[in-house]
Amino acid sequence: MIEISGLTKNFGGTPVLNRIDLSVAPGERIVVIGPSGTGKSTLLRCLNFLDRPDAGTIRLNGMTVDAAKATKAEILAVRRRTAFVFQNYALFANKTARQNITEALVTVQKRPRAEAEARADEILREIGLAEKAGSYPAALSGGQQQRVGIGRAMALDAELMLFDEPTSALDPEWVGEVLDLMRKVAQARQTMLIVTHEMQFAREIADRVIFMEGGRIVEQGPPSQIFDAPQDARTRDFLRRVG
Repeated sequence: MIEISGLTKNFGGTPVLNRIDLSVAPGERIVVIGPSGTGKSTLLRCLNFLDRPDAGTIRLNGMTVDAAKATKAEILAVRRRTAFVFQNYALFANKTARQNITEALVTVQKRPRAEAEARADEILREIGLAEKAGSYPAALSGGQQQRVGIGRAMALDAELMLFDEPTSALDPEWVGEVLDLMRKVAQARQTMLIVTHEMQFAREIADRVIFMEGGRIVEQGPPSQIFDAPQDARTRDFLRRVG
């Protein structure tokens, strides 16, 4: 079980996350939707300490961290239990697809390099890019780069995978292959927290959909409730505008 309590983040005195409370069950797939600039990506970044929260606690299966006072050791422990998939792939340009997957296994999980490389090759086969193991990001399409990014997260066997709008930087022709890989990850009952603007995908994949606005969780529930019978006027207005 993952529990977030009172998670708060301000930028320049402006509240971006306003005391967020959220529980995530093992194997649960949660999709976060809402207007741009409402704190969705910041929520994910604070959970992985890419941005340090100003207040709140994060509990990951028995480990409790005071988010504002987390030590380097605690932050590393959280990152070992979570995996982040970025909007813009965030691959190392000077490393091959295999090396991009291997690097986190060696530096974060301290695995022997030979073991990490074997795991990377296994993942590349799983995501359909075995033949691209020696290719650098510049030689890959946007969809292939993002699949490597997802593969890197998969290789960590994390308790929680965080997806920050993973298709937003892609040309339309590459979106489908990335969503297909995410469906495959979801079918394995991986615990997932996904920020996306792909509403049909959210309806299909989510166990629970969360609507955020103004740094707060406004409404949450199963996809059928949020998309077909939203209770809050702000949710209804958002879905009218994007639908």
